[in-house]
Parts: sequence; C-alpha cells; structure tokens
Amino acid sequence: MEPQHLRDLYDLQLRRGARPDGPGCRVERVGAVVRQTGPAHAWNGVLWSGFDAAGADRAIAGQIEHYRAAGLSFEWKLYGHDTPADLGDRLRAAGFTPEEPETLMAAEAAALPGEVPLPDGVELRAVTDEAGVRQVVEVHERAFGTDSSKIGRQLLDRLAADPGTVTAVVALAAGEPVSAARMELYPGTDFAGLWGGGTVEGWRGRGLYRALVAHRARIAAARGHRYVQVDAAPTSRPILHRLGFLTLSTTTPYAYEV
Repeated sequence: MEPQHLRDLYDLQLRRGARPDGPGCRVERVGAVVRQTGPAHAWNGVLWSGFDAAGADRAIAGQIEHYRAAGLSFEWKLYGHDTPADLGDRLRAAGFTPEEPETLMAAEAAALPGEVPLPDGVELRAVTDEAGVRQVVEVHERAFGTDSSKIGRQLLDRLAADPGTVTAVVALAAGEPVSAARMELYPGTDFAGLWGGGTVEGWRGRGLYRALVAHRARIAAARGHRYVQVDAAPTSRPILHRLGFLTLSTTTPYAYEV
C-alpha cells in the first residue's frame, strides 16, 4: 500500500464520488464543490472542493448562501492536502470555526488482526434496534462527554432505511455497555469507514478499542471492502499505527452556525 495512492483513491471514491449517507440526504456537485444537504439531524456539509485561489472566496460564499437558505448549520471538511493552501484561513475569515484536527488513516482490512481477546466477562453484541442504539449513544456520551443524540438518530435512520450500509457494535460487561463503535459501508467502493470507538473511563487500556477495530475490519473484508479508513483522534493514532494503519492526510472540520 502506498499512502499517496490510497489518498487519491479515497478522494476519488468517498469525496468526489460521495453518495448520500442517510434518508432524505442528497449529494450535490456544484462547480468545484461536492456537498451533502439533508435534514437538520443529518450531517450537512462540504465533502470535497477543487478550486484555485482566485475562485475560493466566491465558492465559500456560495456554500454559506446555500445552507443559510436551507436554515442548516453545516461543516466544511477540510483535508491537509486540499487547495488552495490557505483555504483554512479563508474559511475562518468567512465565519467558520475550526474544530480539533484528526488524522486520516487507512489499512487493508484483511491484513488487520483477525481477533483481539476480550477482557473476562465482556461480550460484543451487534446493534440492530433502538435499544442497542441507546447503548451506543450512552457509551459515546460517557466516553466523549458530548451530546450524541444526533448520532443515535442518524444510526437509527440508516438501520431502518438501508441496513446494508451501516453496522454497529457494543461491548457489554455484565450487561453494562462499556465500549461502542460503528462502521459505514460504502457500496461499490474499496472503503469502509470506522467511526466512534469510544470506551468509558475505567475500561480504557484493556484492548476494547483494538477489539472493535478488528471486529469491524472482519465485517468490512467479508463484505468486499479492501480498506478500512479512520479519522483518528490523537489518542487513537498510535494504536492504529501499531495495528498497521498508514497516515494519509489530516482532516479538520470547520463548522458554520446559521
């Protein structure tokens, strides 16, 4: 695997060739911008842009106008290799707020560990219904300290409307949810995306994150996806690197509130 090749393939298949990721969402290609627009609880934002410095400010203003007209806050998902090089500065000047940067990483699904031993008394359970989604939301809120209700609603939407494009798993210790993660499957592409991977305090450092990565990678490979991709937080990056993930770029969400 070559990082440059994987990054180009990722851009082609998941950004420029993006498909709607939930009911009521649509992907629009407007000039040199690919964006998604959907319900307020869905992810709304710019997935890819390919303009030069001369057209940047006009394109940014166009996206603000579009989402304002729809009454939607949105996100511009900026990657470290996007152009122009000062796009982040231009977004800030236009009123966007940058969030914490993450590292875009990818690995060959079949090359990852097939199974990671779980701590005694812990079992993995597939999430298939509303009760399971509530457990995912509970873990995420305890692990990350953020309101994860929108993630729960998005997951419920996907499980109901298109269950073949999403999977989620929760780790239970004596019936208590202590870790959870989800995976988005992109039909017709080489990639599956690993998301979440939160573990509550007291259960960290015991292999649950690695076990959930391995579990989802097996599913991705079985469903014909060659690579798994992660937007890795600083705490996850060294674990993923040890598992064999390559660094492809960085990604920073720029949020715009309407």
